[in-house]
Amino acid sequence: MRNRHQGRLALGFLAAPLVLYTVFVASPYVQAFYIAITDWRGLSAEFNVIGLANFTELFGDPVFWRALGNNLLLLVTLPLITIGLALFLAFMLNAAGGPRGGESRGVRGAAFYRVVFFFPYVLSIAIIGVLWMNIYNPINGLLNGALKAVGLDGVQPSWLGDESLAFWAVLAVLVWNGVGFYVVLFTAGIKAIPASLLEAAVLDGASRSQVFFRVTIPLIWENVRTAAVYLGIAALDAFAVVQIMTGGGPNDSTQVGSFYLYQNAFSYGRFGYASAMGVVLFVVTLALSAFTLRATRRERIEL
Repeated sequence: MRNRHQGRLALGFLAAPLVLYTVFVASPYVQAFYIAITDWRGLSAEFNVIGLANFTELFGDPVFWRALGNNLLLLVTLPLITIGLALFLAFMLNAAGGPRGGESRGVRGAAFYRVVFFFPYVLSIAIIGVLWMNIYNPINGLLNGALKAVGLDGVQPSWLGDESLAFWAVLAVLVWNGVGFYVVLFTAGIKAIPASLLEAAVLDGASRSQVFFRVTIPLIWENVRTAAVYLGIAALDAFAVVQIMTGGGPNDSTQVGSFYLYQNAFSYGRFGYASAMGVVLFVVTLALSAFTLRATRRERIEL
């Protein structure tokens, strides 16, 4: 009886969140699949079912393929750079000094540096976008001003206005924004490693790089795997930064799928076409997340 009562109590607490999730999250996903086969313009209740016409047009749309290509490039570069940098910083802040007194120690002032690295993550994405727009400003921006201050007057890139640089400028902002969170995530994993393991590796003659690659990373692999999935999903989005900083330009060089979907729905009034795009992006995201989880699967190491 007690277990039954507890089950009913838990169900009562979960019912309201479950209903809200179904109505506001799951239901729109289901509706998108139906809207994707219509020509709905979003401003009236009238629409026609046109079958797979939206998908046929989508697969022949060069802007969509440019946007998807940018997303896939982000999918490769964003996790690699962010995870690599976060792992290095977390190791230096927590274990680079070697084990001492039964626990690992990092560089001096590690607590202060952790706060500094994490700070960009707590900023609003709107603030980040506006901040970096001004930093990248080719006329009076901080970046070009710094180049001029060190005598590089002839090197004054347009940054967000240059097709060859705009994508990488946006990528740099995404890395800067997210790396602090993953430093904290990996710090938690490193703190859980017994200092005796690191001490044993050092006594066996392992260098810092060997301790990092052969001891630390294998023992926090689940954290790395989680980070790869989160960053993969972020790479297939990148909506807010692109909207605020570049609007997909110049010449669609920073266009991403989520922002192109938004443009078609709310700027061009093509909700059916945008829903077809959403369905494709949903399938791609789901498939790549499953692939990432499978590709990064490793045997669990017991401490």
